[in-house]
Amino acid sequence: MLKSCLKCGRIHEHNYICNTITRVKADDSIAYKFRNTQAWRKKRKIVHDRDKGLCQVCISNLYDTYTRAYDNKLIEVHHIEPIVQTYELRLEEGNLISLCTYHHKMADRGEIPRKVLKDMIKD
Repeated sequence: MLKSCLKCGRIHEHNYICNTITRVKADDSIAYKFRNTQAWRKKRKIVHDRDKGLCQVCISNLYDTYTRAYDNKLIEVHHIEPIVQTYELRLEEGNLISLCTYHHKMADRGEIPRKVLKDMIKD
């Protein structure tokens, strides 16, 4: 059985122990503070409901989709334009998309182009 790794975002066997070092986020960053607000929690739920709790890349069958993520616990809401670059877009639904952990990591690393993610929202 395969699972999405919370540390590296890749797909591993269920019993595999990943030794990837996770990135530590600064507690005083603007993005970190924003993610602890009630406004973000409400908007995240709206986007999650809009996307029906599904990874939009998985259902499009793109970017190394091995299995489709249907487990709502694995779905995260991703800012297409990062908060630190465009703070004013932090709550815009056109800048938010539901992704599984694997594709979220890929998007953060720039392996999934922002234009592709924006086009998925328009459909």
